Amino acid sequence: MTQVKRLIDNRLATLPVGKFSEFKLPLKSLAEGTHTFHYDLDKHFFANMESTDIRDAAVAVDLQVVHRNGVYDLSFKFEGTVIVACDRCLDDLELPIDTSYHVTVKYGDAFRDDSDEFIEIPESDNYLNVAYMIYDTVSLAIPIKHVHPLGKCNRAMSSLLKKHRTHAADDPDAELEDSLIDEIDSMPDDAGSQPEQQTSDPRWDALKSLKDDE
Repeated sequence: MTQVKRLIDNRLATLPVGKFSEFKLPLKSLAEGTHTFHYDLDKHFFANMESTDIRDAAVAVDLQVVHRNGVYDLSFKFEGTVIVACDRCLDDLELPIDTSYHVTVKYGDAFRDDSDEFIEIPESDNYLNVAYMIYDTVSLAIPIKHVHPLGKCNRAMSSLLKKHRTHAADDPDAELEDSLIDEIDSMPDDAGSQPEQQTSDPRWDALKSLKDDE
């Protein structure tokens, strides 16, 4: 969770006021013991975060706060789905979110973090806003590469994007190879059981010729 902590630490001081008031934890007013909180994330949450990657979301966040001797243990659990753009065809792609995050918080003289899972906040702060902790944890749970399963991409969009790809000048076979790969990606999952539509494809013949020349 080092990356989560680094992102959170850089943002806590600049959190917008108002938009995320429901994510303010009233730490100083919490009695000792265990407390639970629940948040539902939708597209408005990510829009307020000015996220351009997450188009929509339905993520449930359960937070358990254990307060003992002035120390607050925060345990987050995330479950749900987010909608992002497919890297290949740009259509909506639904991805599952199932992750967790833990951080320990206590009051001190000033803000500081001594480890990857520890935050000290000033005594003057009655609340701790967890909005960015939640946002960054969800964002880091999304794979760097997000594409539809084979056969599920928008064929028309894949074809259009393929035409605008750039290829290395010293690699004359790159365009042919990309074209063949895209055709395989766009095949339906049961393509192997479909009757063959044509006996020969000139692109496959060209690839075969290249292989034979080697």
